[in-house]
Amino acid sequence: MAAGARTAAVIGGGIVGLAVARELTARYPGIQVTVFEKEDRVAAHQSGHNSGVVHAGIYYTPGSLKARLCLRGGSLLREFCAQHQIRLRELGKLVVASSADELAGLAEIERRATANGVPGIRRVAAAEMAEIEPQVRGAGALYSPHTASVDFPGMCQAMVAEITAAGGTIRLGARVRSVSEAAFGVTVASQAGEWTFDQLIVCAGLTGDSLAAQVGGAALADMRIVPFRGEYYELRPDARDRVRGMVYPVPDPRYPFLGVHLTRDVDGGVHVGPNAVLALSLEGYRWRDVRARDLRDIARWPGTWRLIRQHWRYGLKEMSDSLVKRRYLANVRRYLPDMRSADMVRSTAGVRAQAVRRDGSLVDDFVLQSTDRVMLVRNAPSPAATSSLAIAEHIVSALDTTATAR
Repeated sequence: MAAGARTAAVIGGGIVGLAVARELTARYPGIQVTVFEKEDRVAAHQSGHNSGVVHAGIYYTPGSLKARLCLRGGSLLREFCAQHQIRLRELGKLVVASSADELAGLAEIERRATANGVPGIRRVAAAEMAEIEPQVRGAGALYSPHTASVDFPGMCQAMVAEITAAGGTIRLGARVRSVSEAAFGVTVASQAGEWTFDQLIVCAGLTGDSLAAQVGGAALADMRIVPFRGEYYELRPDARDRVRGMVYPVPDPRYPFLGVHLTRDVDGGVHVGPNAVLALSLEGYRWRDVRARDLRDIARWPGTWRLIRQHWRYGLKEMSDSLVKRRYLANVRRYLPDMRSADMVRSTAGVRAQAVRRDGSLVDDFVLQSTDRVMLVRNAPSPAATSSLAIAEHIVSALDTTATAR
């Protein structure tokens, strides 16, 4: 933190922003922390539109922020949930190679999981696979017994209670219009007024680029946020017994998406998905959600067109899966061959804030950038919710290090 800092602001009332605000109040008793959230509730976007999975850390490049913070975050999350009586169910997860062609990819995931120190991870053959998930078929699988499901919105509400109990303020319906940094502090302006703080942390997800441009245009030179919609189905109540816990395919290593999977939530429902479709607005939860300004900004970024040129076949497949239910179902039937179209009904969608580099590559790790008094969370896709408490620790420690260096 800046020397003598007495006030701090966080833009974004999702789980990462709230975790940062909570960490600040815990590490600096007496500091005045304000959270700005443009919606009328916390967890209104990515934090409240996901499958609720507590990831174990099996996929991520060893040594990356994702790998380190996911494992640490999962441990902190469990402690937090126990302390606040937040619902958490340890259900276990199978990652299934549907054919022999996918066994090499499964072996790479196993290598990463082992290097990351994921507890309990093990390879299972067809016989044990059938014991864990009787209706699943495949050439082999990895089993992660400690992958869990949790109530992320409930976690967010518990964090709000901690922040306000420590004297912090949550400003809902407070869309930040401008941010300006000066030697004496950072000024944040919304329609309700103007405030100056010693430190600012921007955890704005889908809308983070517009704020990053105001505090350091160079931050936008190499990457921009491109929205990807993830559409879900859910299993009808009489079909939920088709899976006991969580079942995932072997993901395509070229993309930071995990493929269409089945995840049981804390209430017993089973989500099917998500896919990954380029959204036509930053908050494009439906095909008809088109915003000209967002679409123009997405199209102006050279990385968008390079991404499309490199991966147009994948994009067309995802669009087709989105529009034609039987094609979506085909993804599931690779490892659950008895699944029927009638078993699935359309459910909610989420929008992933995914950073794309100028060369069209997808940024596969958490990315933080800072100026003198501002910390920008530029890329925090899955497993950011699992990692949120550890991300908060990391950010506040980084602020301490920056202050010491000055």
